Amino acid sequence: MEEKTAAVQMRDITKRFGPVLANDRVWLDIYKGEIMALLGENGSGKTTLMNMLSGIYYPDSGHIFVNGREVSIRSPKDAFDLGIGMIHQHFKLVDVLTAAENIILGLPGKGRLDLKKVSARVKEICDQYGFDIDPEQKIYDMSVSQKQTVEIVKALYRGADILILDEPTAVLTPQETDKLFAVLRNMRADGKAVVIITHKLHEVEELSDRVAILRRGQFVGDTPTKATNAQEMTNMMVGHPVSLNISRPEPVNPEPRLVVENLTVCDIDGVVKLDNVSFTANSGEILGIAGISGCGQKELLEAIAGLQPVEKGSITYIEPKTGKKEALIGKDPLKISSMGITLSFVPEDRLGMGLVANLDLTDNMMLRSFRKGRSVFTDRKAPKKLAEQVVSELEVNTPGVSTPVRKLSGGNVQKVLVGREISSSPTVLMTAYAVRGLDINSSYTIYDLINKQKQQGVAVIYVGEDLDVLLELCDRILVLCGGKVSGIVQGTETDKRQVGMMMTTLGGEEQA
Repeated sequence: MEEKTAAVQMRDITKRFGPVLANDRVWLDIYKGEIMALLGENGSGKTTLMNMLSGIYYPDSGHIFVNGREVSIRSPKDAFDLGIGMIHQHFKLVDVLTAAENIILGLPGKGRLDLKKVSARVKEICDQYGFDIDPEQKIYDMSVSQKQTVEIVKALYRGADILILDEPTAVLTPQETDKLFAVLRNMRADGKAVVIITHKLHEVEELSDRVAILRRGQFVGDTPTKATNAQEMTNMMVGHPVSLNISRPEPVNPEPRLVVENLTVCDIDGVVKLDNVSFTANSGEILGIAGISGCGQKELLEAIAGLQPVEKGSITYIEPKTGKKEALIGKDPLKISSMGITLSFVPEDRLGMGLVANLDLTDNMMLRSFRKGRSVFTDRKAPKKLAEQVVSELEVNTPGVSTPVRKLSGGNVQKVLVGREISSSPTVLMTAYAVRGLDINSSYTIYDLINKQKQQGVAVIYVGEDLDVLLELCDRILVLCGGKVSGIVQGTETDKRQVGMMMTTLGGEEQA
């Protein structure tokens, strides 16, 4: 077997943020001509470790060697000079510039830059690795996967031999993911070192050569991917065995709970976000909603919750006991939520929309329940009990219920948010991105909670990004494409290729 050459060696790397020890004496080797997956639960220190390699943070102690030579990486420019490029989850591109202009932005150059030469070199890189971008295209005209491609080409243009990708497939369709994987394999064949940080274990098995695992800031080991499996990787990440089966109990006596007909919604600029959308959500059933990011999922849930004005169409709620029909359009969000329709929306800005950062856990629970109180003095006992229940059931990592929410990690904030909405005994529960960015252990806790709601007869509408999860968890899946309904499929009778096609072309067929 040929000897592997280390591109990067990290030795005893330690990083603290105040009292939090993010990385604790980590040893890690990254090899040329290899794709390594870096795994770990939320808060295990994966991104922090890679941010030190890419010059965003500086280690408190430890040593980094690149190609056998000890280096000091104090800025992203230092990292680029050493051939290290990191593609972050949130792209750092200027929307009004073209791909070529973004690629050379910030590079030293005298006089007018020759964009023809730049475009020719970009095309050369694209041909070599199998990318597909137009150097003249503006960023604002691009899909998410095209923007990601520009970020990768930008790193290669600047001479990167070591590429780090943070959650690279979070918002890609299966077809786009296949394309990205083909490119990464070409890079590996060219001798480049590639690191992917991800939570999706089936992708790790499909793509990577080696897996390195962090747990609570410490390196717990690495292993060739072919010598392990999803179950073993999860057990190493969590530290104890975890069941990896999402159960899908059969719906019991499903009855229509929410009927949406010909719903059309526009944004403030008059752009149509939802176009003539119709479906029924039943009690005791999970209705999944699939679509490329920005295809109207958010607007759909907000329209039902009374947060978004509707151009035309109707939304009818059918009461569980009486069967009485109530029109929701025209009612305010408070009235709608008092009927039992709750929206647990986990936005990208969790603190901006869902919780109040400076309040503690108990007060954040009160936000949901305080309107029920008749007295001037608000009852704090029930919310405190609820906060304690959410902390224990969802294993929220917090010193106590009086800790301000802003001091919790993103994953723990999310558990508090979802736990609070579920605990309000809804009859319709809408969750958007409930497990976005959560590690595998926390995600399964939330799938379990959602299934419990379904078994209690709640109509659950689940918007998610991971198609594997949608297919395993949901009874039916409504697929949106450009704000229109591309189709409704049974979770047990479809596969992710079909859903991926429906997300990009109406009905899964090319439009003439």
